[in-house]
Amino acid sequence: MNNLITSARHIPLREAVTAISICPVMLPVSDRPQPIEMRITAPAAGDNLPIILLSHGHGPSLYIPSMNGYGPLAQFYAEQGFVVIQPTHGNSKVAGFAPDAPGAPFFWRSRVEDFKNIIDHLSEIEAAQPTLAGRLDHDRIAAVGHSLGGQTVGMLLGARLSDTADLDAQDVNMQEPRVKVGVLLAAPGNGGDSLSDHARENYTVLNPDFSHMTTRTLVVAGDADNNPHLTTRGAAWHTDPFHCSPGSDFLLTLKGGKHGLGGVAGYDAKETDDEDPDRLAVTQRMSAAYLRSALDEDDLVWTRACDALATHGADLAHVTGK
Repeated sequence: MNNLITSARHIPLREAVTAISICPVMLPVSDRPQPIEMRITAPAAGDNLPIILLSHGHGPSLYIPSMNGYGPLAQFYAEQGFVVIQPTHGNSKVAGFAPDAPGAPFFWRSRVEDFKNIIDHLSEIEAAQPTLAGRLDHDRIAAVGHSLGGQTVGMLLGARLSDTADLDAQDVNMQEPRVKVGVLLAAPGNGGDSLSDHARENYTVLNPDFSHMTTRTLVVAGDADNNPHLTTRGAAWHTDPFHCSPGSDFLLTLKGGKHGLGGVAGYDAKETDDEDPDRLAVTQRMSAAYLRSALDEDDLVWTRACDALATHGADLAHVTGK
């Protein structure tokens, strides 16, 4: 029970189940500077559990951009019946790669490869954890990413990337067909003229091509998510993955939402520029509902969630479909 949630309480969700956290889980990778370190949050009971790969962002905190952040999402999704796998990516301040290593500061290619390696070794990861063995549904894999993590997940879903400063990184295709559906939370939009002068000069990898993002996707954006150091287009920039991709079928717009989307990165965290329990609950509940229905066509919770939001939460957010 959360007494801080008001209007968002009407958005349907399953009765919460007990969840457990397993950490650290290590996956050695031969060509990676260090093993992939993960946290796995899962229902304590149940079988044939769908999987969410959760990708952290590149924020200012020391620990939140790692497997130790994003508790409001990981715990919620696990309580709703998902197994959530959170790797610490190379850009992490607390446990990432050296800041002068090739690919710094974002290590965008390594971030995508982290998930491909995790999927490749799901059976070994599962077998090594007695509380998980035999319980995961390897055919129902989703991916969720916030901010830079949204770019990472977008590439898993089919978005391509051209680094304007690297002739060897043009039209890079790292789509992962084993990921069946995705959610992009405050993800970067188009590059080129959409970028600020500072971003165009310093963040040359912010140059995606969403025209190849064919996997089903929910895009979540705040209508007050203005980042002038990155883009000249204001909050609309974060809606590009919806408008420019054939796979994205819904856009959830959070009214008054900034980059924190109500607090996805952590409770009472300095990263959250728009902390609001209702806004966070909308993000949690609507994204979980979308994933449930996308992974199970017989589950109509997404339709019910959209109806509930329109009836009881129109002051909080709205959904746009194609």
